[in-house]
Amino acid sequence: MLEFDTLIIGSGLAGLTLALKLADQHKVGMITKKSLFDGASNWAQGGIAAVLSDDDSLEAHISDTLIAGAGLCSESTTRFVVERGKAAIDWLIEQGVPFSKEGADYHLTREGGHSRRRIIHAADATGHAVQETLVQRVLAHPNIKVLENHSSIDLITAKKIGLSGERCLGVYALNNLTGEVVTIAAQHTILATGGSGKVYLYTTNPDTATGDGIAMAWRAGCRVGNMEFIQFHPTCLYHPHAKSFLISEAVRGEGGILKLPDGTRFMPRHDARAELAPRDVVARAIDYEMKKGGFDCVFLDISHQSVEFLQEHFPNIYARCLSLGINISKQPIPVVPAAHYTCGGIVTDLHARTDLENLYAVGETAYTGLHGANRLASNSLLECLVFAEAAVRDILAKPASTRVKLPEWDESRVTDADEQIVISHNWAELRHFMWDYVGIVRTNKRLQRAQHRIQLLQDEIDEYYAHFHVTSDLLELRNLVLNAKLIVESALSRHESRGLHFSKDYTDMLAISAPTILTPMTGRAN
Repeated sequence: MLEFDTLIIGSGLAGLTLALKLADQHKVGMITKKSLFDGASNWAQGGIAAVLSDDDSLEAHISDTLIAGAGLCSESTTRFVVERGKAAIDWLIEQGVPFSKEGADYHLTREGGHSRRRIIHAADATGHAVQETLVQRVLAHPNIKVLENHSSIDLITAKKIGLSGERCLGVYALNNLTGEVVTIAAQHTILATGGSGKVYLYTTNPDTATGDGIAMAWRAGCRVGNMEFIQFHPTCLYHPHAKSFLISEAVRGEGGILKLPDGTRFMPRHDARAELAPRDVVARAIDYEMKKGGFDCVFLDISHQSVEFLQEHFPNIYARCLSLGINISKQPIPVVPAAHYTCGGIVTDLHARTDLENLYAVGETAYTGLHGANRLASNSLLECLVFAEAAVRDILAKPASTRVKLPEWDESRVTDADEQIVISHNWAELRHFMWDYVGIVRTNKRLQRAQHRIQLLQDEIDEYYAHFHVTSDLLELRNLVLNAKLIVESALSRHESRGLHFSKDYTDMLAISAPTILTPMTGRAN
């Protein structure tokens, strides 16, 4: 049995920040499904939103967040995060993150939904720059042990092993290279596992985004909130040889224009803010135009900017498109919407605490109340930083609890699977019907069809899980199906259209609305 003071599951910005801030006082373990660079944070292009200039204000950032969240943001959470924005950025700068500069000052860009330029970035690869900097520090710290290629199976709770109390004691994890299941005990366990974008056929997310933390927390008895609000990024590169390549929001922030195949600009017809409208508005507009015209994609045109400007501000996008035969300085970029961000997740408080004692959740896997019905661009990495700090303060203030000897993983009643086709077939089926029935525009009939298919898949997967040795593919599929169930149940319970949830059956927005909170005990709490 491995033992740590604090165990962090996930290695994105939230996880790395937690590890570095805890390691001087705690023995820290970090487990990640693949390598330290395989999470969604590493893919983030645009940047981090914070009030950093004299012509900006905390109130403006708070207001922009609340407007984008369509009335479902927690104002207290929003203020909590925004007020701590500058300190979070200052910490990253102290770590050595090479943010882009314009002269002596840091360059700030603007994205959809923001009334000011407040996005600090490292060209168009902010996530990679941040990850690279923090990973080097994590690997160099003697108090941090990193376990790569380990997939979490389930949280170990007191109730699960016959003890009293509602508390988390650690996790069972599969070593993906050896097939061995490892028992890991921890005084504190932190879920920093990201979102569940891979539940959809088209997504900007990496393959690791399978909602593992959300599923494990739900099975352990934690509530989840606002799972119906899945953000679809409006502009994912449409090309047969480009897998999940995101065209940053900042391209529109720097003057990119969305056009139909015949060159007609269409966003002003949908919203007065045109290309700078929030993502849900832009994604629905593109979806509408594609369906109306029968188009495979629309086009994002930034060709009015110079080659020098594009290479300075969007070097990775410029190079990637050019490698596929698209010169963005001379021609528009073909784009389609794709599942991008899970606005809901595990319900937490302002200390990042979940419903289970000694279990925390930080980052995309958590529901803090910041994002409401729609996430404001570039608030996500900020949320990771602020709530990582909040969790650290809470953990370091707690006295050490009594160590518990945990039972080993029981494999006495399972065998090796005779075939893997069940997993790959079910994975493909799930992602296809979630895209068709639970996408940008929804109806009750579509949601009910998805619900019926999810139940059939879940029954089949549960039977498979009970009889065969676990594999990483099986664990991810099991978690994705549960995430799909939570998304659909949440969507069916919302009888209005708001933010990222648009229903043809309830096109109006209710005057009074509340977050959707589901509980494992009853299925629904509000």
